Amino acid sequence: MTVATSPAFRTIHPRVRKPRPALMRWYRRNERVVLSVAGVVLFFVVWEIGSAAGFVDKFFFSSPSAIATAGASEVTKARFWDDVRITALELVVGTGASVVLAVPLGIFIGWYRRLSLTFDPWLNFFNALPRVALVPLVVLWFGLDWNMKAVVVFLGGFFAIILPTVEGVRTVERHLLDVSRSFRASSRLIFTSLVIPGTLPFIVSGLRIAIGRVLAGVVIGEFYAQTQGIGVMIYKAEASLQSDRMLFGVLIFTVLGIVLYESVGAAERYFQRWRPVREDEA
Repeated sequence: MTVATSPAFRTIHPRVRKPRPALMRWYRRNERVVLSVAGVVLFFVVWEIGSAAGFVDKFFFSSPSAIATAGASEVTKARFWDDVRITALELVVGTGASVVLAVPLGIFIGWYRRLSLTFDPWLNFFNALPRVALVPLVVLWFGLDWNMKAVVVFLGGFFAIILPTVEGVRTVERHLLDVSRSFRASSRLIFTSLVIPGTLPFIVSGLRIAIGRVLAGVVIGEFYAQTQGIGVMIYKAEASLQSDRMLFGVLIFTVLGIVLYESVGAAERYFQRWRPVREDEA
């Protein structure tokens, strides 16, 4: 009589993965963009249908088609491009000055203890002070020209950037600094290899916060000055009950904010290529 014996080991063959369709592979690579665009398109479709069906009051909220028509009419006017030029000038000058001054000042204040003790109360004071309350004083100093609005933009972005930068320098790990000094690393090498890379995520966070504040600053400045700019166009459209034209101006600032936010994110990914990718981010 023969007894059937089972093999001591069972051979496990690797599972053959079926290749995904090309469309599925493309979707997986661009999932974030596809879902974001789909969400925006769905919102505008629902808005248009609700406006046509009467569920959305056209007097207050208009409709996407009416806003597009008003925008197409607006871009044909020379006055609109003058407003765009002035608003862009205010944003570029104010935001650029806030970044150029806030980042190095924040690094030095966070690095040097005596500077930190000297400037901390003033930074906290001006950060707690509503920037809108300073607009009449800024007008008194600079008048109603574009440079006044650039200063308002600067005030909105400066404190949003410098405070996270100071905090980022303070959070650099002390034992890394001690090790670098024990190997006689120069102050320049410590700054470029430890302090600045360690502070970069805080600077980026400050830039993201500053985007909303600089856009709010330019709108507030243009509302107050009533001279030129996209904010003036929005104000005049609201005064004449043109909700479609008003919302077109609001959408310009919205799209600009999204572009700036994504640009900051792209810059962060570029400058942090050296960081190892965690498993939950892969």
